[in-house]
Amino acid sequence: MSIKVTPLDQASPRARDVAIGTFDGVHLGHRAVIEGADTVLTFEPHPLEVLKPEVAPKLINSLAVKRDVIEGLGVEELVVIHFDEDFSHRSAEDFIDYALVEKLGARTVAVGENFHFGAKARGTPEMLAAHPEFETRVQRMVEVDGETVSSSRIRAQIAAGDMEGARRCLGVPYMIEGEVMKGDQRGRELGFPTANIVPDERLVTPGFGVYAAFANGHPAAVSVGVRPTFDSDLGVLIETFLIDFEGDLYGKNLRIAFLERLRPELAFDDVDTLVEQMHRDVEDARRICADFTEAAARGG
Repeated sequence: MSIKVTPLDQASPRARDVAIGTFDGVHLGHRAVIEGADTVLTFEPHPLEVLKPEVAPKLINSLAVKRDVIEGLGVEELVVIHFDEDFSHRSAEDFIDYALVEKLGARTVAVGENFHFGAKARGTPEMLAAHPEFETRVQRMVEVDGETVSSSRIRAQIAAGDMEGARRCLGVPYMIEGEVMKGDQRGRELGFPTANIVPDERLVTPGFGVYAAFANGHPAAVSVGVRPTFDSDLGVLIETFLIDFEGDLYGKNLRIAFLERLRPELAFDDVDTLVEQMHRDVEDARRICADFTEAAARGG
């Protein structure tokens, strides 16, 4: 059974175990908050996009990817607050009374220790714990490699191309998705037809380079960048060569799970040298995907 997605204003109260947060990335710290919850309450768009758009972060997840990752944690329902100017003026007490008690009927509420809510972010975990209508659990920060796991840390890792570091913090590979568009057909001419998507400007873009990845479940070699070997006015593209795949993906949705950066983006002196490197990239990606699948099968 797939997760139910409910706008907060359409929710009906029941005895819910609720985890609250923006949960961008659904990283290991978020997972610790969500553990044991049957309902996740989140915000769309990110509150800073409304309150301070000039400092709003590039997001790790689209709402669709966030939904699917949360579903994988066994959560039954994702309740989405449409965060706008009006909602931003609700006081912390009003947030508790309206969202948690009236609309959700929460019996337990879980938040991270740095969670704040309500107008001017005056709501705190201590304020939640003072409410007798539900039991409150406050999750401490989680560390990986001796450093606190945070969405900002993961954004920096993705932007630097450190997909292994990001995966250690996320618990799963970093994923993006988009609709496949027509490019300049250059990959097809070189013998490596690619499915191309334009990065979403709201989301963090992986550092330019070539990656081993899975694309809609298929092993893939993925190039992120501006194709410096050729003259092109297409801007930044994510070009995905699905290994041992035949089919037309134009207009379809492609979800890419990044495993490892193979190399930086390079400009080659001639096409033959580029093609030789692309063959090496594909074989490296094939091997890394096979190793990842084998490790996953062993539970590693």
